Amino acid sequence: MPSWDSAQYLRFASERTQPSIDLVARIALDAPKRVVDLGCGPGNSTAVVGRRWPNAQIAGVDNSAAMLAGARRDFPQWTWRESDLTAWAERAGQPDGETYDLIFSNAAFQWVPAHGALLPRLFEAVAPGGALAFQIPHSLEAPHQLCISDLAASAAWQRRFVRPPVSWHVEPPGFYYDALAPRAARIELWLTDYLHVLDGPEAIVEWHRGTGLRPFIDQLPDEAARAEFLRDYLATITPHYPRQADGRLLMPFRRMFCIAYCSP
Repeated sequence: MPSWDSAQYLRFASERTQPSIDLVARIALDAPKRVVDLGCGPGNSTAVVGRRWPNAQIAGVDNSAAMLAGARRDFPQWTWRESDLTAWAERAGQPDGETYDLIFSNAAFQWVPAHGALLPRLFEAVAPGGALAFQIPHSLEAPHQLCISDLAASAAWQRRFVRPPVSWHVEPPGFYYDALAPRAARIELWLTDYLHVLDGPEAIVEWHRGTGLRPFIDQLPDEAARAEFLRDYLATITPHYPRQADGRLLMPFRRMFCIAYCSP
């Protein structure tokens, strides 16, 4: 798993939090008692859940101690647990495991492989009448994402990685429907394209330094190599994002949303 820097991640806090706001607004649960936010990061998405259901018992789970340190500092009223999501799902899916009225996740499952096994296991931990609701980036074909993998596979960089960096684990929407339909009473799936207004291509680099670039730059041996990779990435993406009349640019970012409801 990549290393994480909560301050870097939250440089675009508003843009990163908006999808969780949109997801929470669509969840048709009146008053869930027990809620868990998987891959909670520094707690910005958990805070959205807390505002919607202030009386719920809320826990956040993440495998990054650095991210959880920020969450505990800013939101001491909730429970924070350090755990790998796959391990958490295995425990939660046991017959004697805990159940939750809402299992929520905002932009975390893309870091976890084998979604065909993960999601049914998570759904087993949804209480009757509850829901599994998640959002994941669905922008692997966008230039800002393609340029990362293409650069890493180029002749100039391929030999400098000990092993091929793992990018996001993302499947077509139909995959998620098929994984959950045999178990869910009802499923909602949708895609949203967000158009992020950024000051320039340098901002795209800073955006991905907090997420998509982490598995790549973490493998490089020193700061000089990491800075060189970021410079090459900037040069690669710049032609794909022309500036608008006011000098800023638009970075389209597609995300997929899913809500699967359990029978009462």
